[in-house]
Amino acid sequence: MTDLLRQGSQWLEQQREAFCSSPVTYMRDAASYPVNATFGKTDYEVADDYGATIQTHVVDFLILGESLPLEPEPADVIVADGRKYEVMNLGGEGCWRWSDPYRTTMRIHTKDIRRRQ
Repeated sequence: MTDLLRQGSQWLEQQREAFCSSPVTYMRDAASYPVNATFGKTDYEVADDYGATIQTHVVDFLILGESLPLEPEPADVIVADGRKYEVMNLGGEGCWRWSDPYRTTMRIHTKDIRRRQ
């Protein structure tokens, strides 16, 4: 029997990459990988030492897992639209997670390091 949900999810991810993404460069050390990514964001809260809660967000990049030949690590850099974004851990979640139940798309958490390339 065909898994229609899996097929539909994979089709939607292919459409997202084809029509809702931009070319970016994923970099680690001297290696670079051109991939397509969709901008996203994750909202989260951080408590400071005094118990005050700060609400903020990080810039996410959604990338098809098969497009990136390595697993994201903190301090990797994504260059998009002339800006640099550093891959960062997000609390107890790590620096990335699968965005869908079929492990098709990676959601990579970054911070804008405000340097133009």
